[in-house]
Amino acid sequence: MKDKPERARPPLYELYGELGKDAALDGLHVESISDRSRLHNWEIDLHRHGGLMQLLLIERGRAIVRIDSDELTLPAPALVWVPPLTVHGFRFLPDTAGHVVTLERDWLHELLSPRGGGWAELEHPRALQLARRGQAFKALQPLVAGLGLEYRGTQRWRAQALEGAMLQLASWVARQPALAQAPVASGADGRSAQHLARYREQVEKHFRSQPELGVLVEPLGITPAQMNRICRAQLRCSALDLLHQRLLLEAKRELGYTTLQVRQISDALGFSDPAYFTRFFRRLAGRSPREWREGRV
Repeated sequence: MKDKPERARPPLYELYGELGKDAALDGLHVESISDRSRLHNWEIDLHRHGGLMQLLLIERGRAIVRIDSDELTLPAPALVWVPPLTVHGFRFLPDTAGHVVTLERDWLHELLSPRGGGWAELEHPRALQLARRGQAFKALQPLVAGLGLEYRGTQRWRAQALEGAMLQLASWVARQPALAQAPVASGADGRSAQHLARYREQVEKHFRSQPELGVLVEPLGITPAQMNRICRAQLRCSALDLLHQRLLLEAKRELGYTTLQVRQISDALGFSDPAYFTRFFRRLAGRSPREWREGRV
């Protein structure tokens, strides 16, 4: 696995090799390890994800896993958990088999919030070999395989089944030991990560009212300019872009999974004028809301 120059910031991808693609409306994406790794000669170079988390279940073969400063050789079966902004890369033995589950951080946080806890444990990376006959692998293998089948399917109650499977996966991940790492709040980078996590929480709570940036960052004790610097350094976008992307995601969910009129969706998302909502949506999505909805039918 090639080391990057110390000053080179690893690329920030949605899925590896895909810059700027829309996140799945379900909040997750499921594929086999070979689907993407074979295209890159079984090597996934060092990179990061902005608002995405990943789980890899390696069922056959072997992987060299790089997470931040750690490099581990993991024969199958193995579990890898990658929180947002964690630098990571993989080199797989050819024909390694398993699954990759990619999910939106905010979507999982939204699922866990009403249940009152456990989120902090999921913000630490994990990479460990599992016992093939052990309880963890016996539970995880059918759970991940079933998640993949449900993800590709169209049956009734699909959304509920996906959410239930992800909650089970999250509980299994949280029970596994995390890689040793420095406290989140240590150093400038740690403070930035903490501010970014708290800002995301503020966006999630208040995006429908579209507050001013100063209102969103006030509970953090920093200025809008500081928040913008953090977002540009960590995510290569502005703080306002994060709010706009959250609004766009919710608009797509409403357009894709409800029969609400565009005017109703516009009102629910805090837009004073449906025409302005349409211009906002077209600018970010490349199509009008009606065109986007019709394209999904």
